[in-house]
Amino acid sequence: MNPALRTAATGMMAQQTRTEVIANNLANVNTTGFKRSRAQFEDLLYQNLQGPSVIGGADANSAGAIQVGRGTHLAGIMRENAQGSLESTGRPLDVAIEGEGYFQVQTPSGGTAYTRDGGFQISDQGVLTTNQGNQVIPGIKIPSDATQISISRTGVVSYTKSGKETVELGRIEIARFSNPSGLQAEGSNLFTETPASGQAIAGFPGDESMGLLLQGSLEGSNVEVVQEMVDMISAQRAYELNSKAVKATDEMSQVANELVR
Repeated sequence: MNPALRTAATGMMAQQTRTEVIANNLANVNTTGFKRSRAQFEDLLYQNLQGPSVIGGADANSAGAIQVGRGTHLAGIMRENAQGSLESTGRPLDVAIEGEGYFQVQTPSGGTAYTRDGGFQISDQGVLTTNQGNQVIPGIKIPSDATQISISRTGVVSYTKSGKETVELGRIEIARFSNPSGLQAEGSNLFTETPASGQAIAGFPGDESMGLLLQGSLEGSNVEVVQEMVDMISAQRAYELNSKAVKATDEMSQVANELVR
């Protein structure tokens, strides 16, 4: 096969992957706590048509190698962890994190997952959970007669008893990572720890570079629709150009074959 066909094909596959990433960003433009992703590419190996050479003599100028690139491939998909906009809901159990950190939740398998989605619920047992029913760590149980539930900036959960007395129920812990982009997305707004992310550093909101909590608000997606649309147009044009390279290479091969005949 003509090397130009393979090279152009890698370009088309790269732009197809880029478009898929952009489509996922746009699909989650209204997902709570969603972080946009960006595809990164790198060039493939080069074919040396001629190595470096010295022109004229040992003290003369040297000519560099003549190389032809053989395309591109996906190097990685990076998650951008910039803060999303904070949207006020007025709901007492909606909590957003301002700054670094993730809420810690217990999965059905007994493991620990992490999320920026602070849309909490109260289970039938009175335990604070996520929308999927995963228990928030540490377990905080809210009495059935609790009124005016309050969650402070530093994570202290309390409620008003008998209309006057304030009772503290516990304190929400959050976790941060040295490389949050290395977390593995599991769907349902959950992430799990990986060697690339580093170990979770748990602490209370406001402590040691931890973010603060904001009750009555949720963190929106950090996707910028206009930027995604511009990137999609760019990917579409690049795909089109690579497809034209395939067509041009095929036509050139046809011409060469006709000369042989």
